[in-house]
Amino acid sequence: MSGRINRVGEQFGRLTVKRFIGTNKHWHGIWECECVCGNITNVHYSNLYSGITKSCGCLKRESTIKRNTKHGLSGGEKNATRLYRIWLHMRGRCLSIKNLDYKHYGARGISICKEWNDYKSFYDWSMESGYQENLTIERINNDGNYEPSNCRWATRKEQARNTRMTIYVEYEGETKTLWEWAEVLKINYQTLKMRLHRGWTTEEAFTTPLRNRRKQYVKRISNG
Repeated sequence: MSGRINRVGEQFGRLTVKRFIGTNKHWHGIWECECVCGNITNVHYSNLYSGITKSCGCLKRESTIKRNTKHGLSGGEKNATRLYRIWLHMRGRCLSIKNLDYKHYGARGISICKEWNDYKSFYDWSMESGYQENLTIERINNDGNYEPSNCRWATRKEQARNTRMTIYVEYEGETKTLWEWAEVLKINYQTLKMRLHRGWTTEEAFTTPLRNRRKQYVKRISNG
């Protein structure tokens, strides 16, 4: 890219330039851009600079929706609300094969219910379900779809616990995630995970006292 101005990081409408791709037969520079909805698209710089291309195509689709649903809840193109951006990202990772996260969602068969194709419906459900600015949307069943019966608003900590890698453990007739048991038992999560990985029974992992390594080290030193 010798002699070419580095455009990485520049923003044009909804697009942020990520990297230089190359040139076409007319030597026009082509740049890979990431849209605010999460999609990746390649654009001629002249189209970015002139304003011909402002998004991956989602802007045009939304304009069509807005003509039919003038709810005014999105905040507009330049002041999109956080909830509206969440809706855009949700649609991108489920519906666009160009989205970086598509392989974890749409490619796995995860879809969005027809009701939520309308942002107004998604907005109404969110408000009724306790949406707050510090919460993220979570699918209760990670193999299920985005739909009212399978979604809720959760903190990032709560969402981190509800992944395909979440470990559920039954102990004394009660089932909790390993994260929850760690908090209840006041034992480090990684310690419990390591014990179970090494083949300890649940009883052993949950009831064996933690060793004070510092005291043991001092004791070994004092004993010569």
